[in-house]
Amino acid sequence: MEELSFWVGIVASAAFAITGVLAISERGVDLFGVLVLGIITAIGGGTIRDVIMGVPVFWADAPIYILVAAIASIITFYSESILSQPQLYKAILYIDGLGAALFGIQGADKAWHEDFGGSEAAIILGVVTAIGGGLIRDVLAGRKTLLMSYELYAIPVSLGCMLYVLLLNYFPEYAMPGSIACILLIFCFRSAAIYWNLTVPAMFISRKK
Repeated sequence: MEELSFWVGIVASAAFAITGVLAISERGVDLFGVLVLGIITAIGGGTIRDVIMGVPVFWADAPIYILVAAIASIITFYSESILSQPQLYKAILYIDGLGAALFGIQGADKAWHEDFGGSEAAIILGVVTAIGGGLIRDVLAGRKTLLMSYELYAIPVSLGCMLYVLLLNYFPEYAMPGSIACILLIFCFRSAAIYWNLTVPAMFISRKK
């Protein structure tokens, strides 16, 4: 499980760095700004999780996460005109959805096995791991954050983390296949939202007065 968690983190870091750079590319930022925002998007959620848990941040002992995020950010910076093409950009949104699924389950799994706060904490920290970097990126870039939009982003991650924690509670022997199933569930839910432009139902949205 530890080796799987490592490669999950690597793939998710690259995916988040790419989407992080593309999200602010229209602002005309320089390469240094791209590196900062790309890396923050990639490692921000996991860093917040580890600080809350009071454990060493995951990239302190494995700087390869930062290296992967930096390389992905630089490649995206120099190929932004290609990657921002509508069809390709939409494909990258799916990669971002996969990254959120990977990080969410990884975060919940780490909190659970660190025995931090029980089931509720594992779910919350799974969600924080998945969306924390994007929230920091949006605040720094002056954009509307995910939580202030109607995108179905945090909801799929929350549901997947809940199911995974339930599985860890009652069927821990199936943790490995269960984690893969929950990752796929989050990814499919997010992919459906992207493909059909689904948003939070109107009944759950407050009306402006």
